[in-house]
Amino acid sequence: MSRTTARIATIGLLLAGLATPALADPVTAPPTQAPATRQPATADVRAAYDRTDALSRQIFWTEQAEINPMDPVAGVKAAQALRELGRFDQAAEMAGKVLVVQPANVEAMLEAGRAHIARGQAFYGIAALEGARNARPDDWRAWSLLGAAYEQVRRADDARAAWAQALVLSPDNPDVLTNMAISAMTRGDAGSAEPLLRRAAAQPGASLKVRLNLAMVLGLTGNLGEAEQILRRDLPPEAADRNLAWLQARAGGGAVDQARTWNSLQGS
Repeated sequence: MSRTTARIATIGLLLAGLATPALADPVTAPPTQAPATRQPATADVRAAYDRTDALSRQIFWTEQAEINPMDPVAGVKAAQALRELGRFDQAAEMAGKVLVVQPANVEAMLEAGRAHIARGQAFYGIAALEGARNARPDDWRAWSLLGAAYEQVRRADDARAAWAQALVLSPDNPDVLTNMAISAMTRGDAGSAEPLLRRAAAQPGASLKVRLNLAMVLGLTGNLGEAEQILRRDLPPEAADRNLAWLQARAGGGAVDQARTWNSLQGS
């Protein structure tokens, strides 16, 4: 929201006399109006923006964080929206700002970890994720994201242990299973990813991303027929066509670029 600056009108008075000049009474200029102060949004407005698209949320929550830098919810939600828009560096920076004012904020730690994983620099998110794990050892999200971070920095044993603990805390959690599958896909092991994604997609809480990742791994292993069925069921025709074209160009390769898979990161 841009600030408006009050304009002060300058009034020139010309006083003429027929004889001797007369002195005018001093004219007092109207007081300068202070710029309007931006106020935090109400709870209802904040709740309404949570239901909007990523760009609208990013603009709204960034502004809320600027109005009140001590509002951790605004900072975390701005970081999340930036990440969803693919602006991973800015997402990591925004989450970091929250941690400057609230170093123990677990949600900011988790979001910082997600952003660094998504930007391909998981090393820089591990400390935040380990802090979240230590603060809330019973929260499966920290363990799941640590698995993804450890895998990206080639700490395979630590990754497996973290995911195993996440599944102990939240058995058959589709987000944890999807992170494990994404890890396999980035290694070029689509065959190992498929059963994990089938298991994830069968869970009641499975998201659209889970099913689309399953379609991707099926296409990569040459099962384009089943992949097409999933895409046609879950996407508009144009989007399904684009994804199918992408899969047909890579069918049977079994590998996929990390940017595409880590961009589907689960665990939020």
